[in-house]
Amino acid sequence: MKFVDEAIIRVQAGKGGNGSSSFRREKFVPFGGPDGGDGGKGGNVYLVADASINTLIDFRYQTVFQAKSGDCGHGKQCRGHDGESCWVKVPAGTIIRDEDTQEILAELITDGQTMLIAQGGARGLGNVHFKTSTNRAPRKTTKGKPGEERKLRLELQLLADVGVVGFPNAGKSTLIQAVSNATTKVADYPFTTTYPQLGTVSVDGSTRFVIADIPGLIEGAHLGAGLGLQFLKHLTRTHLLLHIVDMLEEDCFNNILLIEEELRMFSPELLEKPRWLVLNKADCVDSASIDELKQRIRAYKGEDTPIFVISAAERRGTQEMCKEIAQALLVYRQAFANRAENESTEFQNTEIQDW
Repeated sequence: MKFVDEAIIRVQAGKGGNGSSSFRREKFVPFGGPDGGDGGKGGNVYLVADASINTLIDFRYQTVFQAKSGDCGHGKQCRGHDGESCWVKVPAGTIIRDEDTQEILAELITDGQTMLIAQGGARGLGNVHFKTSTNRAPRKTTKGKPGEERKLRLELQLLADVGVVGFPNAGKSTLIQAVSNATTKVADYPFTTTYPQLGTVSVDGSTRFVIADIPGLIEGAHLGAGLGLQFLKHLTRTHLLLHIVDMLEEDCFNNILLIEEELRMFSPELLEKPRWLVLNKADCVDSASIDELKQRIRAYKGEDTPIFVISAAERRGTQEMCKEIAQALLVYRQAFANRAENESTEFQNTEIQDW
């Protein structure tokens, strides 16, 4: 399936039904009076997050979503049927933005989360509402109101706990395939991964986390080199980044600095996320060279820098690394939840003080 992470759609809520102009005419009822019913309300348009969808490809083929209009009113004060609402499923992790104002309207994160994006039109009133003591046969009615219409930009940011970054051919796809249920493409040429891949890692059969592999970065990616930085946005919701380093490269230490620079050019916030270095292809490098590289890294980044030495192809050291990741994620998730709770409390307190 082709991966699409942006789409533009138009949503149109239903129009309200018109009110009816009707009079009661029955035998032996000489003064029946007005009995025109109201129209039905127009249908709404809702966006619903669906965790079973992981791409916006469907919106390349259908870009217009329209709810049904309400029926007109009828005699005997019968109200018209309300228009049927339209429910649009989007992947969990989708940002909804107004294309005209660029305002972010919502972020649908959790499965089943729903948002009313376009309100249906109000119903028209029948002539029964306009009868008075001096106007006993009103012919006045009102028309239904049109529904809201919006042009939306959908932006998908994948929901993953761990993100994997690195140069092409560093072994990112091989690692994802070794530790998760993902079936990524692995080959001996650059950019075998052309769009983000997700995999679920199971640790000891009970603890699970989602890992995301994005296409490789190269020097100048922020200027559009290679596949550019278009997929880095999918790492913004991760708790931890794994920086895969190919130890067979001539100057792999300099490559580490280049990736950090590309992350900084894209988003300083992304660079500040917890980032672990994973030295890959240990089966092809002698231990002396590995120790020298680790010492050089710690001299630059500090002694407490997490460094793992693995061979993704032989699955050496990968299980131990996954256990460490699972333990760290518990801490990161709790810290993230506490921070979100504190921000919510501060916001509520500010509202109370302002009030």
